[in-house]
This record gives sequence, structure tokens and C-alpha cells, in this order.
Amino acid sequence: MSNTTTATATATATPTRPGKAVVRTVWTLRILLALFFALASALPKLLALPAATTVFDAIGTGHWFMYLTGLVELAGAVGLLVRRLAGPAASALILFLACAFVTQLTAMHGENAGTPFLFMVPLAVIAWNRRAETAALLGRRR
Repeated sequence: MSNTTTATATATATPTRPGKAVVRTVWTLRILLALFFALASALPKLLALPAATTVFDAIGTGHWFMYLTGLVELAGAVGLLVRRLAGPAASALILFLACAFVTQLTAMHGENAGTPFLFMVPLAVIAWNRRAETAALLGRRR
């Protein structure tokens, strides 16, 4: 094997690391989204604040679903802060928000239906950035 072939094989075998700016940006997104999902979204549901109960009464699922939704959001927020779980948590929250979009279209008559997409975009950036860890966690090698 020549030096060029060896260098090429080594370069393709080692994954490239993102720059410091990318790492900082993704960390910032993870922290901000975790704060949003924990404090602004999950907490009102878990404390059964009137704003949250009104929405779930309009949906017609009852308060048990409000608490379940709050727990899912809180788990997603914690997952975003754990390095190994950030990718799967971001992916799960994207699915969760897709369900919220459908619910807002059907039960809430489209009111604020676009809001979940605002959060899906940064979550997709996190999921993409952490895809290697997600694959490793699922037992797949890249």
C-alpha cells in the first residue's frame, strides 16, 4: 500500500470532528430547548395551571393526558442535556411535536398549528449532529 492509499484509508476511517462553533451552537440549542420544554411547556402541565387545563379540556382527553404530556416533555428536556441521549431525545421530541401539530389541526381548529415546526428545526439540527451517538446507542455502526 502506498503512502497516498494509507493516508486516504486513514482519513476515511476517522470521523471528522465538528468545529468549536458547531459544538457551542448545538450545546446552546440543547440548553435553550431543554429549558423551554422543562419550564415553559412541561411545568404548567405538571402543575395543572389553568392555561394548560383549558387546552386539554378543549382537546377532550382529560387531565391524565395532560400529566402524561408534561412527563414526556420533561423526559425529553432531560434527555437533551445528556450527551448520549441528546440525539434520541431530539428525534423523539420531533415525533412528539408532529403529534402536537396534528392535534392542533384537528382539536384546536388550526390555532397555533405552525408553532411545533419552529421547534422541530433546531431539534433536527441536534438530532443530525448527534446521529453517530444515536446509531451507536441503537447498536448500529456508521
